[in-house]
Amino acid sequence: MFVDCRTADQRIALVSLQSVAVYRRLMPVTAVLALVLCAGCTVIPGTPGTGSGSAVRPKVPSAQTTVLEGDDAASLAIAASQVLYDAAAVVVLAADGDLAGQARAASLAVALKVPMLLAAAGGDSSAVHAELRRLRSTIVVTVGGVATGAAADAGTAVVSAPADAAALSRLVGRQLEPSRPVEEGRMVVEVAQLDRDGSALLHVGPATPAEESAATTALPALAVAAALESVLVLVEPTPAHVAATATARASGAAVEVVTHPGPSAAANVVATQAQPRREHVVAVGANFGTLQTLEQRLQAAASGTQLPGGGRLLFPGRRMVALYGRPGSAALGALGEQPLDAAIHRAQELAASYQPHSAEPVVPAFEIIATVASAVPGADGNYSSEGDAADLRPWIDAAGRAGVYVVLDLQPGRTDFLTQAKLYEELLAEPHVGLALDPEWRLAANQRHNDQIGSVTAAEVNAVIAWLAELTRARELPQKLLMLHQFQLGMIRQRQQIDTNREELAVLIHADGFGTANDKFATWDSLHANVPPNAWWGWKNFYDEDKPTFTPEQTMAIKPAAPQFVSYQ
Repeated sequence: MFVDCRTADQRIALVSLQSVAVYRRLMPVTAVLALVLCAGCTVIPGTPGTGSGSAVRPKVPSAQTTVLEGDDAASLAIAASQVLYDAAAVVVLAADGDLAGQARAASLAVALKVPMLLAAAGGDSSAVHAELRRLRSTIVVTVGGVATGAAADAGTAVVSAPADAAALSRLVGRQLEPSRPVEEGRMVVEVAQLDRDGSALLHVGPATPAEESAATTALPALAVAAALESVLVLVEPTPAHVAATATARASGAAVEVVTHPGPSAAANVVATQAQPRREHVVAVGANFGTLQTLEQRLQAAASGTQLPGGGRLLFPGRRMVALYGRPGSAALGALGEQPLDAAIHRAQELAASYQPHSAEPVVPAFEIIATVASAVPGADGNYSSEGDAADLRPWIDAAGRAGVYVVLDLQPGRTDFLTQAKLYEELLAEPHVGLALDPEWRLAANQRHNDQIGSVTAAEVNAVIAWLAELTRARELPQKLLMLHQFQLGMIRQRQQIDTNREELAVLIHADGFGTANDKFATWDSLHANVPPNAWWGWKNFYDEDKPTFTPEQTMAIKPAAPQFVSYQ
């Protein structure tokens, strides 16, 4: 049963959608379309897609997680329609590659609450026609230069959308706003924000002239089933996702634009979604990962475990400012100059001093030296003093409660980084704890500290990366930081071979140089040569050795981009 909100005149003018095919055989298309639209003003009780007789029926996806594979806009548009709609008496069609037409088509599709499809550039209309038949469409509204053959199919009428807003308003039965310009690069973002009960009209390029159009007909009234409020659709800000995004918004699903796609990014979006929680997730495009990996990430996100500052993805989306040192030892850095509670307060104040200069949230952090380079070999002969994990536990736990991220720093001497990292597995199993490798203190056999600068191979670093990534995945943890200290190129040999593609980790190169501003920038610039892909950047400020110590404003002004992680020693 429907609640009819049409006027008496509209009811007189209305003919049922079921009769459209008969009328098409008896009169011209323009006469068939001399009807009045009331899209969205019928109320259908029950679950979306079950309303008997609904002309437009969005549907909840059959699976909790769905990945729409494909990399071309036309196939993604059809895939989105197949997943999100059972039926649509009216469909909007634009041409693949015609962004100006797609902007207008997206606006119409969302206003009508119907799918948006694309006519393939190659001229093959078979896929579009098959989808029109599946949707039981009777009318195709074309926008831009779409060939009639691409839209026409057995049982469908083709209507060319007029250019000006006034005529479009008559076509859809709703007053549309004057068209709003949008940059091509922001098309998906703008479409994702369209309100299906609103009246926005987007355009790309020169504004459409405001002259009166000859078109005076209107589409039939549509009975539209309830919105898909339990569905979240993830898209990328690429033109290939415009039509799929429009279909998602038309269905009533929530849409999130993910700038750096991937399973971790998808999980991060789901974890930070405001209530109500979405029961179904649809990811548009293979860049979000395979269905299996995406399901694993979303299952982990469902645990509710997040990083300090929220979410499950470290960068982008936050910066960190840390105190460096060893608890109880003022000689090893600023962290040890005060007891635990005071250290937390100091880190929080330090992070707050950066916030006015950062568009991203700034999270306080500790970088704790877990193993300290030693002048003597020690009982194990490795010239490294390993701290007891139990002694560090109070600092780890207190930091977690206070929203402080922790990085455990390793100075391994003559042993290898992986051997030492495994000593702190249970600490690294905490969601707010990452790992730092300090090659300056990695000795070869027969070397001693301070006689030379230590170094590490990419292979040894990759062994740590593989182990830490697997730990993160197996424990269903948020993304972890793997930080590499460096102030000379020779400290990390074969650096380009470092594996920065494990999505469980954010690999960050931390510039440790000290001295004058010119000295520090010389180190910074040299480290930026031939870097591995996907690496993030860190910077260290020294209270005593720098001349002078950079202010937060100066640190955030560093080029080519401000560091994501800043530590103080």
